[in-house]
Amino acid sequence: MYYERLIEKRIERKLKSSGAVLVAGPKFCGKTTTCMLYQNSYIKLNTKQSIAIARLNPKGVLIGEQPRLIDEWQKAPDIWNHIKDDLDFDYQFGKYILTGSSTPADKTDVHHSGAGRIAPLLMRPMTLWESKESNGKVSLASLFEGGTDYPLDMNSEFTLEDVAFLLCRGGWPIAVQAPRDIALEITKNYYGGLFIFEDSENERFRNKKPEVLRMILRSYARNISTEAAVSTIISDIRQSNERSMDTKTYEDYMEALKDLYIIEDMEAWNPNIRSKTSIRSTPTRHFVDTSIACRSLGVNPLDLMNDLESFGLFFEDFAVRDLRVYADSLGGEVKHYRDNSGLECDAVVHLEDGRWGGIEIKLGGDDLINDGAESLKRLRDKIVQKSDEKSPSFLLVLTAVGAAYKREDGVYVAPINMLKP
Repeated sequence: MYYERLIEKRIERKLKSSGAVLVAGPKFCGKTTTCMLYQNSYIKLNTKQSIAIARLNPKGVLIGEQPRLIDEWQKAPDIWNHIKDDLDFDYQFGKYILTGSSTPADKTDVHHSGAGRIAPLLMRPMTLWESKESNGKVSLASLFEGGTDYPLDMNSEFTLEDVAFLLCRGGWPIAVQAPRDIALEITKNYYGGLFIFEDSENERFRNKKPEVLRMILRSYARNISTEAAVSTIISDIRQSNERSMDTKTYEDYMEALKDLYIIEDMEAWNPNIRSKTSIRSTPTRHFVDTSIACRSLGVNPLDLMNDLESFGLFFEDFAVRDLRVYADSLGGEVKHYRDNSGLECDAVVHLEDGRWGGIEIKLGGDDLINDGAESLKRLRDKIVQKSDEKSPSFLLVLTAVGAAYKREDGVYVAPINMLKP
C-alpha cells in the first residue's frame, strides 16, 4: 500500500520549473517509491555491477525516456556533471530525477552546485498526517490565515502511551505499515543496519567505526532538543564511554552522520531586535527521526512513560520532525528562538512572505500549557515592540495529548495527532 506523501506536490512543481530534481534524505524514508510515481524510465545503482557501469559510462546512465530516474546517484557522482552538461546543451524542464541517501564519497567530483539546473528537495520520514495517524482537524495553513472555525475537540481516545509508541516506532514507511506488535522490531532492525559500511563504495564511510558513530549518537540523544555545546557533547562521550575524543574526530564523525541525513539540527531564528538583547545562535540538537535517538539509547515506550522529563524532550524532537515537513509544504521553515534574557520559543514557523507563528511544544496538562502560552505572549510582545518583524499570525501550544481549543487569551492549543499542513 502506498501512502501519499506531502513532498509530492513539491516534486511536481520542481519538475515543471527545473531541468532536474534531487530528492535526498535518510535511507528507507520512501524516496525511491515516491519518485517512481514521476519517472518514465529509471536505473537503480544498487548493485556492484550497476555502480561499476555507471562510473565507467556516466553519460550512458542518462539514456532513457524522460523524466529519467537515477536512484542513489551519489554512487557514481560524475553523473551530476553530465546532467549539468546535458542541461546546458538542451535545457528542458523535468528531464531527470535523482535520489540520494548520502552525499557523494568525493565531493570534488561534483564540479558545480547545480544552481538553476538541479533543484534539491529534502525528504524526511513520514509525519502523523502522512501515516494517517493524525485526523488533520487543525491546519497550520488555516492558522496562518486567521484560524477561523478552529475546532473544539476533546481528543480523548489518543493517549500518552500512543505517543510513546509512535515516537519509538518512527516514520519509516515499512514500520508504519507493519502490525503494531512488530513495528518496533522493524525500526530496531533499521537502526542496526545504519552503520554497516564494510562493503560501502564510499571510502569516507568505510573508515568510520560503527561503535564510535553509535557512541556519538547516544550522547547526542542524551542532549536531544537542547542547545548543548559541542564541548558538552564531547565531554559526555568521554565520561560515558571512558575514552578520549578530540574535537577533530568528533567533527569528522558528525559530518558523516549529517551526510547520512541522520542528524538535523535546528538553526536559531534571528529577528532584527532594536535593543541590546542578544539572540543565542547555538542550534538545537535534533534527529531526522526521533526513533533513531530512542534506539541509540535502547529506549522503549515504557521507559518514556516512566521518565516524563526525558519524554518531553524526545516529544519536542518528534514534533519538530512533523512541523518541518508541514512548513516545507507551505514554503516555510522552522527555527527556534532564545535570547540572553532566558526568553525562548521551541519552534518558529516562518513563511517566505514574512508571516510567522510561534509554537511551544509540551506533553500536555494545564500547568505546562499555561507556561507555554505565557512564554509565547512574552515573545510576541518583545518582537512586536522591539523588532521589524510583523505580529505573529498565531501562537500555538502543541501538545502530545489532550484537547484542541482556543484559549481566551487567543493562544491556540492542539495535540499533535490533530495537526496537518
